[in-house]
Amino acid sequence: MKRLDSHSQNFLRSPRLVGELIGHSNIKKTDVVLDVGAGSGVISSVLAGRSKQVLAYELDPRMAAKLRDNTAKFNNVQVIGTDFLEASLPSEPYKVFANIPFHLSSPILKKLTESPQHPKAIYLIVQKQFAQKLCIDKPGFTGMLGAQIAPLYTARIRKPLRKTDFYPHPAVDTVLLELKLRPESLLPEKQLPQYRDFIAKCFADPKIFAKTNREKATIALDLKPSMLSTEQWLALFLQQ
Repeated sequence: MKRLDSHSQNFLRSPRLVGELIGHSNIKKTDVVLDVGAGSGVISSVLAGRSKQVLAYELDPRMAAKLRDNTAKFNNVQVIGTDFLEASLPSEPYKVFANIPFHLSSPILKKLTESPQHPKAIYLIVQKQFAQKLCIDKPGFTGMLGAQIAPLYTARIRKPLRKTDFYPHPAVDTVLLELKLRPESLLPEKQLPQYRDFIAKCFADPKIFAKTNREKATIALDLKPSMLSTEQWLALFLQQ
């Protein structure tokens, strides 16, 4: 099916590859799994045989129709033809495995991680640069969103993908990103909104970050927000 540029659609070519990628996840036969931006159903179809139920979200009407046709033989796939960013999340425990539109990576991840119904695990095919900025306890510069989700989730890149794995070929490098819910949040849940707001202000305004008590938190004064680890952000937040 023809790609829509406005939907950032790059489709995985091979169900065999999808099966290999799901093999890098902790998805089990007892899991409810969300497929966001499900397209024509390559991922949903493989997930149908690896999980209890698949909730496949696809906003594009023409693609949603194809998705329904391709998954009609599976009684555990539910196609939801709506905007995922406006949809309610499941009340029961769930996981996510999806090849999401690249331009919506941040809002999709914010919705999942900031909802009271946190997914137990999130597996997303995203741009490599975006994934690297979420892995804040690895060497390199990281992003605001990586710092914001760190108290709840650990992040790591599970597998790089090739441009030829997609149709059409993406212009950027892509990876399979894994976010796993920590057994226990590093902060009380009621403090997480305040913590996320603190992170956002520090990244947005150098003057606000400069006024934080980095010396008391034993953080070198020459470090920028993009250079701090999870432990350092928590120490800085708790010194307020």
